[in-house]
Amino acid sequence: MGNYDKTLISFDKKIGVLCGGMSSERDVSLRSGKNCYEALLRLGYKNTVLIDVDKNVGDKLKQEEIEIAFLALHGKYGEDGCIQGLLEIMGIPYTGCGVSASAISMNKDMTKRVLSLFPEIPLIKSQVLKKENLDTFEMTLNYPVMIKPVCEGSSIGMVKVESKDKLKEAFDEAFKYSDCLLIEEFLEGLSTTVGVLDIENETIATPILAFHTKTEWYDYEAKYTQGMTEFELPAKLPEDLTKKIQEIAVLSHKAVNGAGLSRVDFLITKDNIPYVLEINTIPGMTDLSDLPAQARAMGIDFDTLVKIILNSSLIKEK
Repeated sequence: MGNYDKTLISFDKKIGVLCGGMSSERDVSLRSGKNCYEALLRLGYKNTVLIDVDKNVGDKLKQEEIEIAFLALHGKYGEDGCIQGLLEIMGIPYTGCGVSASAISMNKDMTKRVLSLFPEIPLIKSQVLKKENLDTFEMTLNYPVMIKPVCEGSSIGMVKVESKDKLKEAFDEAFKYSDCLLIEEFLEGLSTTVGVLDIENETIATPILAFHTKTEWYDYEAKYTQGMTEFELPAKLPEDLTKKIQEIAVLSHKAVNGAGLSRVDFLITKDNIPYVLEINTIPGMTDLSDLPAQARAMGIDFDTLVKIILNSSLIKEK
């Protein structure tokens, strides 16, 4: 396994697997956390505890005398820079991306603003709507469109809108999750995702995972219900397109100052344009999650992937 399998963290370290949390993705996070906790025990990190994150998380970290935080949180307060900021203040090393990368990537609008600085990264036409500006909103995009809360993951709150008369209903649904919405033109194409891992001094892209869903698009049901999605790994794409997508994934990861790991989601249209949809800084680690499957495809089993993520707590500049 070479560099992938290096043990860089001492086995006597007190590790806290932070999961659960207060976001709409709590249930998925609990599943990710349990899997990572069990893997750390198998790897020999017997001094590991599970911590269900709430408003008293600072006290819990002190009481447990946590030396390293393994982040398995998804969504608000866990993937948006909040917990990372707290850990920085407390002086506790943590896995994955730092404050700035987390905050930028959690916000779909800010992600697109940063990535738009790189001409080689294709982005779908979009506009932003804040709740306070709803009365004066004018659509500038072509229908159909996708309505997305700017700061939610797992496709929560996303709605496809075919025509203007369905817009208000979609806005009402999406505004339940965020006061700011990203509206994108709906493009037909192949949904794909690429994992990005920082291993020592090298940033590598995983094989590309493509998915064909039984739902109209890759929604929450398709992501977390067994049998709702057919996976293609590695994706059957031309070699030059595969290389291009992996290069864009790494570039996107670096553009937001990513560290340790991320997962970059794409939509590939029929004319082979790989549009970047979003960046996930704490990819899911459930039995059905994408990153573990991508890692397996390149010879990295789940426990080794967890070790790679744990080692990312040593990255000094985040």
